[in-house]
Amino acid sequence: MESLVLAMVPEPSVCADACNLLYRILVGHGVSVLITEVEAYDGPNDPASHAYTRTPRSEIMYGPPMRLYVYQMHGHHCANIVTSPEGHGSAVLIRAGRVVDGLDLARQRRGGVADDLLARGPGNLTRALGITRADLGADVTAPDGVHLLPEDDERPGDVVAGPRVGVRLAADRPWRFWVDGEPSVSAYRRHPKAPRL
Repeated sequence: MESLVLAMVPEPSVCADACNLLYRILVGHGVSVLITEVEAYDGPNDPASHAYTRTPRSEIMYGPPMRLYVYQMHGHHCANIVTSPEGHGSAVLIRAGRVVDGLDLARQRRGGVADDLLARGPGNLTRALGITRADLGADVTAPDGVHLLPEDDERPGDVVAGPRVGVRLAADRPWRFWVDGEPSVSAYRRHPKAPRL
């Protein structure tokens, strides 16, 4: 059971990093998405993070910031952007986005779903963008490969926070952030084994 001490952890800087990724455009293999939903993971301070225990798989999270951490879960790829300084292990999961360029290619990759659903959920987002483990370690500040476009100061909608989707530990931390009212945002599902405080 999650301890009361862990439940009272103040919001770490990775949460601000996560919010700053909302409304950014992520480009990958002929498709671009406007990021509409993210989740923050605070490395060794967060039992829900892959970097809670340092392993060969999570090693990239301890490397330089703005690198892509790609892993496979339930047959789908998930894409995270490392945001912390080297050695800290924090990253942001890109959960959902709205396709803004390359719509036909995204439709081919996702086959038969409504446009709002093309990049809804982390596995669907990576499929729409064509992201695989081959993109592990990509520098998202570089002008080619999987990358972020420069920031746009315009943030037209409200940002909402709530618990992360499907995590068993630290399940009630409100470290999931999304654009309010955006149809591309995925539905919340609590992990069935997550303890209630």
